[in-house]
Amino acid sequence: MTTATPNGTLSRSALLALPATIDVETAGRAFGIGRTTAYALAKSGAFPCRVLRAGKAYRVVTEDLLRVLHITPDNGDGAGGPAPTPLAERTTATT
Repeated sequence: MTTATPNGTLSRSALLALPATIDVETAGRAFGIGRTTAYALAKSGAFPCRVLRAGKAYRVVTEDLLRVLHITPDNGDGAGGPAPTPLAERTTATT
């Protein structure tokens, strides 16, 4: 069972606990889009991450979903990349 936030999207911990592939509806929830839109994007090849076709089913690769959302096990806020350098450090010239 996945954990949804009040607006229906998946929490960070729920996303990190997903199996290797997930259904398009669950992946759509991670992006905050509805079931119909998620399937339409998958069928047209425009889904925001890699989708595999297995017979009539569509499966989303969880690793790619997490990469697109910039979620890794070691970043606590869901934002990708290092913390920005404070302005004072960027503008101070060294000689």
